[in-house]
Amino acid sequence: MTDAAPVADAAAPATDAAAAPTPPAGRWHAARRLLRTNAFRLVALYLTLFATSVMALLIFIYWATAGFIEQQTEATLDAEVAGLAEQYEQRGLSGLVQVIAERSAGERGDAMIYLIVDPQGHPLAGNLSSWPNAREIRPGWIGFPVEIGHGTTRETHPARGTVFTIPGGYRLLVGRDLRDATAYRKRVTTTLAWAGLLTLGLGLAGGIFISRNMLRRVEAVSNTAARIIHGDLGQRVALTGSGDEFDQLATNLNAMLDQIERLMEGMRQVTDNIAHDLRTPLARLRTRLEVTLLERPDAARCQEVVRETIAEADQLLGTFNALLSIAEAEAGSARASMQALDLAEIAASVAELYAPFAEEKGLSLTIAAEGSVRVQGDRHLLAQAVANLLDNAIKYTPQGRVALRVTSDGREARLEVDDSGPGIPAERRDAVFDRFVRLEGSRSTPGNGLGLSLVRAVARLHGGSVVLADNEPGLRAVLTLPATPAGVPAALA
Repeated sequence: MTDAAPVADAAAPATDAAAAPTPPAGRWHAARRLLRTNAFRLVALYLTLFATSVMALLIFIYWATAGFIEQQTEATLDAEVAGLAEQYEQRGLSGLVQVIAERSAGERGDAMIYLIVDPQGHPLAGNLSSWPNAREIRPGWIGFPVEIGHGTTRETHPARGTVFTIPGGYRLLVGRDLRDATAYRKRVTTTLAWAGLLTLGLGLAGGIFISRNMLRRVEAVSNTAARIIHGDLGQRVALTGSGDEFDQLATNLNAMLDQIERLMEGMRQVTDNIAHDLRTPLARLRTRLEVTLLERPDAARCQEVVRETIAEADQLLGTFNALLSIAEAEAGSARASMQALDLAEIAASVAELYAPFAEEKGLSLTIAAEGSVRVQGDRHLLAQAVANLLDNAIKYTPQGRVALRVTSDGREARLEVDDSGPGIPAERRDAVFDRFVRLEGSRSTPGNGLGLSLVRAVARLHGGSVVLADNEPGLRAVLTLPATPAGVPAALA
């Protein structure tokens, strides 16, 4: 009993102190403790990094949005200029002036700007009273102010346009009022600014909240330890049973970073493949042109170089066209234009184009079809998919044969392309459908690694599938599509 008395006496002042109100000096001390905690410093560091990332993201969003608006404006103007050029070719100058007068007076006059002037600069038609004081934004595009309004209310808005000269000294200006784009850009800027401020405010409030919670947990552990020191050996630190919060944070961060790493690795592989596939033809193209400039002028040689350069350019365009075709197929934009087609007829047409290529390599190309095999689809994409399968089979078969078969069981249409080449290892047959994936043995062969990616995208667009199998020897590619009932007529080519 003698030993217990000091413990009780020591606990009494603590109870009294806890009941008393916290003086201002104590609140200031608590705030200083909060600011000096490792939790607050860690949150402040993460807040800084997060705010920097968010600001960079907001700036990128603004840049991408502004660029998209400009692209849409220029695309609209390009389409308008193309239509006017067609009108000029069909109806001449007088017809063009009449069209411009009609369009200037229509509903589009508030957004679209037209002006055609004679060689002396006198307006002939349009919704501008005189030629504007324009500045060149970049070759082919100008910017100029335009005054819009009704009655006494006049407003000056920025505009963008393009100018081209008509035979005879006449000039035509086609532009667009950018007031809507400017208002939209301003709204986006304001929204992003408020989003940034809100992000910073919420981040700071969250940092203080988290720091206070962490400090409260530390104080609970400290108070428990103090009571144990004062002799209450039965006190224990409360456990949640879910693990330490720092461990949970580390686990979540690691999972997030693993996902980012996988995405970055995939992006790096695509970038490396693009650099590999495009750098070589571009270097060849530049070297060929440079050597031609250094050589003695020769018309025949220049024609040959031009033909080779066009071939290289076609190869580069083929890569980008393949990417666009894959994106189009994956987006499903071609579903609206699908119609009943004869898959056998499409395959025969494509095979006819590749027959000289196979003959040149000494390969036997055979075609077999069970009459008319009808499917619902897009002719261009299906033809491109069949062409890619045939191109791969002929390209990677050094000798032997390539067979194309089209069959149907009433529910499914099957297109098979068999070859007697080296084939693809079983463990790599799924990977070759990814973009820019090429086997090591095919790196020196012309191609961009997008052919099978497009075939898979087209198959999925049409509700089908494509698989690769062993042809013993060689490779068998099987494209399966839903068949169309026989009563539906096939579309003409």
